[in-house]
Amino acid sequence: MAKKRPQTKGKQQPQSKGGADANYPVVGAREPCPCGSGRRYKACHGRAAAQAVAELVQRPFEGLPGECDWVALRELVPAATVELTLRDGLPEGVPSVTLATVLPMAWPALRRDDGSVLIGLQNDTSSGDISRDLADTLRRALEAEPGTPVQGRRAPADGPRLQELLDPEAPFEPMVHAGFEFWVPDSENATPEVSASLERANAAAIPTVRLTGVDSAYWCETPEKNHLRWVMPHPEEQLLDALARLHAAGTSSLGEGTRLVGSFRAHGVIVPVWDLPSGVGADDVEKPAAEFAERLASALASDAPLTADERRARGGLTNRQVTLS
Repeated sequence: MAKKRPQTKGKQQPQSKGGADANYPVVGAREPCPCGSGRRYKACHGRAAAQAVAELVQRPFEGLPGECDWVALRELVPAATVELTLRDGLPEGVPSVTLATVLPMAWPALRRDDGSVLIGLQNDTSSGDISRDLADTLRRALEAEPGTPVQGRRAPADGPRLQELLDPEAPFEPMVHAGFEFWVPDSENATPEVSASLERANAAAIPTVRLTGVDSAYWCETPEKNHLRWVMPHPEEQLLDALARLHAAGTSSLGEGTRLVGSFRAHGVIVPVWDLPSGVGADDVEKPAAEFAERLASALASDAPLTADERRARGGLTNRQVTLS
């Protein structure tokens, strides 16, 4: 049910540690710490690094406008961009900041020749808090020389999160693309490496469309069948109860030939998934999805105990749940 990630990774750059040890190379846990203290790395600067990894933030995009779309772009959508608005405005010489699902060569960020900034969302992170890692990448990209990519590193443990850098009142409006041509304003003059990365990414991208009538629902096309993947902000237990009520009542589908098949758990929210016949396009599910949203709202409002049939339906949905993060 998950998307096929574009194969865009180029040569990996050596990782460095964040915070006080930001410039130290990676060493083994039992090797001498590069700071020169004479202690082993795991007992010195490695201790803070290990603690940062252990402190996983389960819902890293909570509090951001469009939290569910952040999750969708991180886990489900191959090619999309969003214009970001900074809380303190754009620095001089930076005309725009754009979030992208993936960047060429799997760069975490890129400062273009014109000074604009692109931030990649689907890169690997190492601190346990995606929001803090992305905020660190964004700050470094704003200060990078035009025409240069920004490499990955561990974010400082006391660094800001996206919630502190982005305008909380600004809209978050993803634009889904058929391919990754947004990488290069002038594709004819792209480097061979970027052109090759673009070709691989386009070949791997699954056709995806964001519905307009409901929030954070994405239709996608696969060879055997189509799917609707709908990221929902409701508390997990409440949502699963509501879905079970609808499923037991026979009202959980989106029309003839469609069925609710399960859900993802991703970054602290639930993503129900429907199978659709291959002939059912995004426009075909706009009205059924809006009608389902009304039924779901009624089911969410119920606090009655689940019936036996509803409990069985809930068990089936839970058994078919997959955790992505």
